[in-house]
Amino acid sequence: MTRSLQAVAYRRPSVLESAAGGQRLGLETSQGATPAGAVDHPRFFAGFLTSPQKASAGLLAVADVAAARYYQPQLRASLDPVVTGSGDRLRFESFSGCGGVYARLDVLEAGLDGGEVGHGTTNVDVNDPLREALSRMGADDPLHLRVGPEEMAVTTLDGPVVEKKVPLPDRWLRGFAEAQVIAAGFDLRAELDAAEAVRFLRALPRGRSGAAGPRWVVPSGRSLRPTTRAVPGAVCLPGPERLAVLRRVLRHATALRVYGPTIASGAAATASAWEVLMPGMRLTLTLSPDAARGFSGEGGVLDALATDEAAADAELVSVLLAWEPRIDIADLAAASGLTAERVRAALVRLGTSGRVGYDTAEAAYFHRELPYDAERVERHNPRLRSARALVAAGAVALDGPIGTITADDGHVHRVREEAGVLSCSCLWWAKYRGGRGPCKHALAVRMVRRGAGEAQGTVRIDRGAR
Repeated sequence: MTRSLQAVAYRRPSVLESAAGGQRLGLETSQGATPAGAVDHPRFFAGFLTSPQKASAGLLAVADVAAARYYQPQLRASLDPVVTGSGDRLRFESFSGCGGVYARLDVLEAGLDGGEVGHGTTNVDVNDPLREALSRMGADDPLHLRVGPEEMAVTTLDGPVVEKKVPLPDRWLRGFAEAQVIAAGFDLRAELDAAEAVRFLRALPRGRSGAAGPRWVVPSGRSLRPTTRAVPGAVCLPGPERLAVLRRVLRHATALRVYGPTIASGAAATASAWEVLMPGMRLTLTLSPDAARGFSGEGGVLDALATDEAAADAELVSVLLAWEPRIDIADLAAASGLTAERVRAALVRLGTSGRVGYDTAEAAYFHRELPYDAERVERHNPRLRSARALVAAGAVALDGPIGTITADDGHVHRVREEAGVLSCSCLWWAKYRGGRGPCKHALAVRMVRRGAGEAQGTVRIDRGAR
């Protein structure tokens, strides 16, 4: 697994301190992206939280995920959360060190008071002393929140005084990309009121369950009941112990919403999203299909990475993004001259470099810029690299709906297309049946087909108005 160290530098540690009339929570920022370009320590908000105790619990839950490994927990994880200012809300995001859990706290307009929200994305320091202080917060006394340095700190301090070196695996970056693509295929499956949400979540196992096969739940009255197999309307609950972090916010919950894809009888395990609603905010956990299986290998972004059309469209769409909290596909289509389908493909492409996320509650993408070298997602995707190598070596031959791939070692694989769906004779496809995205052979065939179509004039890249 490719891994590097990234330096994350702050002016000073984040701190919760007492002040006249209440408490002050100062969250320090690192270098980030803003509408004005890269800024060393951007400031996104200075004002009050309407529900400080609830927001503190939500922020701690996001920090818990950033510091956790749900698979091979003996290995340490230490990744600072990401904060995005979207003009009307603050979003705090994190990923587990194992790459299988994505967490996001949305502090909405109703949860903020007395200050404008800026635009941009950066890391935010959540250190151990701050975590301890937040966990001791009592009643909802007034709490002033500052996201970014104080004005005086910007002008009087030279250079960072706090620097962290954090491991940044490529699979963690790819996980951010895959999670938003997968979540875009979710629909709301169930909503539980506060009492039922508490009952259901408290009944889940705290440690690794060790159960054979995936767990499933189905809506039943006002709650959820377990089932041993996939049935229509069911939601997969893979590694239920990974929802334990939601217990931090249970006493503040007003509802629990559950999201997942359409399920057929006997389906394999799938990802799912679990959203706790609180006054003025939402906390969402998205779980990979298995606790031992991170999002990075799901393959949902490979088709978007493999097409030059989506790359060109993404370049055009990217200049039209303006840190929107909710991206309107119809508006982007009108502004770009592209079809809605091509805009969606472009957004998937932008998601592979962390430039958009997906909000299941609003069924919409949102603009953000991850503060990492996220272009590595494409460069270091092994299936994509292998597919391009096959194409470059001339290993792909097309014969109607059949594509034949002859590898260097003499092995021959055949890819068949039926109703736009590719299947392959390789072991990868036999094992996953397309459940983890296309294999390298199917990707190579798609690349060659698109190239042949463009050469014959049957495929056009038209960035003008239609």
